[in-house]
Amino acid sequence: MRVADESMNELLPAEISTTHVLAGTLLLLLALWLFYRSRRRRSRNLQDVIRAIGFDYLSNLVIPNADEGEIQIDHLILTSEGLLVVDVKDVTGIVFGSDKMQDWTVISRNRRFTFGNPQPALYDRIAAVRQIVRQVPVTGRILFLDGAQFTKGVPSLVCSLDQLVAEFGERDKAAAAKKIEAFKPHWEQLLRRAEEGEAPKSGRQTPTL
Repeated sequence: MRVADESMNELLPAEISTTHVLAGTLLLLLALWLFYRSRRRRSRNLQDVIRAIGFDYLSNLVIPNADEGEIQIDHLILTSEGLLVVDVKDVTGIVFGSDKMQDWTVISRNRRFTFGNPQPALYDRIAAVRQIVRQVPVTGRILFLDGAQFTKGVPSLVCSLDQLVAEFGERDKAAAAKKIEAFKPHWEQLLRRAEEGEAPKSGRQTPTL
């Protein structure tokens, strides 16, 4: 009987180890799946918002810079108020930043990091668009997705998905379409400029709305 017990004790650690490995693998796969689903949901929500506020849009657009070289724009949206440049920031955690701070900080549960104040880059992108379409109002927003929280005040031009819809959404698309007619020639001019080959593009999207 003692021999049998000793044999069983020798097998138990191996069985427990195998069980732990399988459980750990399953937890890792579950975490990866949840992360993937979260990213897909955020991306889908962003596209829904862009379509809700815009009559046309371009994504990952590269155009000549106002000074020299080229500059990339995450999203350029044709709205009833003019053109809207949107820079997207996908961070998770509490964000500390202000108009006068050179670096902004993100603090999450197990990570802390800084990134450069995104406002100057947005101003450069707005200036680049204005250089091409001088007779159309051009503004911009820095869009933080749902994982970000500003607990010490929100800097200028920063918004969430809901705030973007509240500010630029149009309940009456038919009435807004009349305003769009005045902007269409300038929008088409921008499209031609992007197609000239002076600046390579990636991921251009121009849905018919």
